Amino acid sequence: MVDSDDRPGELPIKSPSKSVLPSKSELKRQMHALQRLGARLVELNRDQFARLDLPEELREAVEFAHRVTAHEARRRHMQYLGKLMRRVDADVIRAALDRVTGESRTAVSLMHRAESWRNRLLDDDQALTAFVAEHTDADVQWLRSAIRAARRERELQQPPKHARELYRRLHQQLEARFNDDEPRRER
Repeated sequence: MVDSDDRPGELPIKSPSKSVLPSKSELKRQMHALQRLGARLVELNRDQFARLDLPEELREAVEFAHRVTAHEARRRHMQYLGKLMRRVDADVIRAALDRVTGESRTAVSLMHRAESWRNRLLDDDQALTAFVAEHTDADVQWLRSAIRAARRERELQQPPKHARELYRRLHQQLEARFNDDEPRRER
């Protein structure tokens, strides 16, 4: 039967519906994205990889990828990783990867705050009082000696060894405080 609007010899135009399946090209883009996510898993170092909570089959496949050296075999194995990634929630893995690799907004924010505190501590004598008031469990004696050493380095134009160590300790302090506060935010 032909509707009055249809012309003979032409296919009827279907109106788009919400249950339209993705195109073949879109499916391929999604699969390539999963393969790239799998490649990010393979690129992690052992400590970062150990912190991820992954299904056993995926974990074993990522570990096996480290042992594959032949180019074509590695390509096929990366495709297999992409296939395994279809079975898991990629968003959860992506978020865990961002957290582990420090690419999340929170991690970047913590890095900026630690850098800001380090600069304030090196430039202003009163900043130590403000930091200790905000972080009561900070090791004040160590901070004073690190600040003195970092200032001395800066004056003598030496490599910033103590300034880096000060940054690391400040970052650890801020991260510990953030992790202690996090359960309260979820309530």
